[in-house]
Amino acid sequence: MSTLLLLTSALQPSAEVLPGLALLGHQVKILPSEGSALLEAPDSDLLLVDGRQDLAHARDLCRLIRTTGTDVPVLLVVTEGGLAVVSHDWGMDDVVLHTCGPAELEARIKLAIGRLNARREAADPDAHVIRSGEVVVDDATYTAKVGGRVLDLTFKEFELLKFLAQHPGRVFSRQQLLQEVWGYDYFGGTRTVDVHVRRLRAKLGPENEILIGTVRNVGYRFVLPAKESAKVEADARSTESTSVDA
Repeated sequence: MSTLLLLTSALQPSAEVLPGLALLGHQVKILPSEGSALLEAPDSDLLLVDGRQDLAHARDLCRLIRTTGTDVPVLLVVTEGGLAVVSHDWGMDDVVLHTCGPAELEARIKLAIGRLNARREAADPDAHVIRSGEVVVDDATYTAKVGGRVLDLTFKEFELLKFLAQHPGRVFSRQQLLQEVWGYDYFGGTRTVDVHVRRLRAKLGPENEILIGTVRNVGYRFVLPAKESAKVEADARSTESTSVDA
């Protein structure tokens, strides 16, 4: 699940601007289609710019976004008429029709974010390595270790461990894990998640199986080691204190 910002001047919810978006599990925040809105915009994985009604304004906004120095992908939402006039020098990363289906939209979002991650990893050799406690996941070599021991994981087991380790402490429902790990077009049931979690715990071993925690009636989460969890909480309290003082 990604965090998306939708810049639009329309007074409708995001489902009216881009109907396919309502069928996806991303977190969508709506901001006015103005450059000033970017000054206090929250962090996001991708920007959507509504160009259905005022394409010239959307073009200028895309170009303005690029002058801010952000490398977050920008997707321009257009009508079929607008599709005929868009140009590569507008500053967006991709163009999407407002009528596109959820599968196409999900693919474009993932590709745009994936290209950004690839560029960041190329600039930072350690960007593809996820460390959480004694668990080390290397996304480049598709290897995972716990306490220095290499885990013999299947592709989906690796992807599940990687996704959970990327979001330590956060609880995901089985349906969310199906969408994020298996993909939007996967038609299997949520029982698949339970089976893979059981296998993953077995491979982590008795001393480490608690790393994949179960939240009753909700789903699963990656459990931070006690020391690391305390550090995260301390950092969070420090950040809150600084915000109050400011």
